[in-house]
Amino acid sequence: MSEISDVAYDAQVLAEMAAWRERVLKPAGPFDKAARNVQDRINNLIPEKLHDVITAAMEQMTRAILTGADYTSPPPVEGATLRAREAQARDKIMAWRTTAAAEGGVAGAGGFLLAAADFPVLIGLKIKLLFDLAAIYGHSGDDLAERLYILRIFSLAFSSASRRPEAYAALADWDSARAMADGGLESLDWRRFQQEYRDYIDLAKLAQLIPVIGAPVGAFVNYRLLDRLGETAINAYRMRWFNRPADEASA
Repeated sequence: MSEISDVAYDAQVLAEMAAWRERVLKPAGPFDKAARNVQDRINNLIPEKLHDVITAAMEQMTRAILTGADYTSPPPVEGATLRAREAQARDKIMAWRTTAAAEGGVAGAGGFLLAAADFPVLIGLKIKLLFDLAAIYGHSGDDLAERLYILRIFSLAFSSASRRPEAYAALADWDSARAMADGGLESLDWRRFQQEYRDYIDLAKLAQLIPVIGAPVGAFVNYRLLDRLGETAINAYRMRWFNRPADEASA
């Protein structure tokens, strides 16, 4: 089977982006609202110690990303076509997805303590994936504005249906990320950022604490979470690719 041309590939990507955007902006339906009600009840059942672990991990992650501690950025890929970049991106997602699934399976088999430890480890794997993908699409994670953009990708991937339009608008507005990096970070709502993530994953991760099924559930959930994050990141960087200045597009 012969490969399609770069022009045809770009057209295919634009169609995929449109379908992804439609899914992201789809209003919350009855299932989403019911799931939210269940989530509110489950939040009251999860041990406070586990809530504390997640919150602490989120706070540490965001500080580390913004200050440069603990996270190093690979050198940006230069001179590659979109198709070549996306081949690398899919390989990278597959690798981190496999790692996350293995880690989730081990944690799920180990009871509460290992399941609790899985939260910060999983966050770290997700952020490392995003730094790798930023570099593949030609962006330097050493730039504060780029790190803010990475957080916006993370936020959109794990936002509730009612929050996604707002998260999508923030992600699509690259200029505001640069302005925020220049003008300070006071407008970032970290509490909301953490709670959205916690609400998204708590329902799935709670089953990881259940004996016998914890291991397969942990592996499956981690796999799907990395897969969702990868899809969101790919489409975010696709938006940047097609919106780049004319001089960069012709380079």
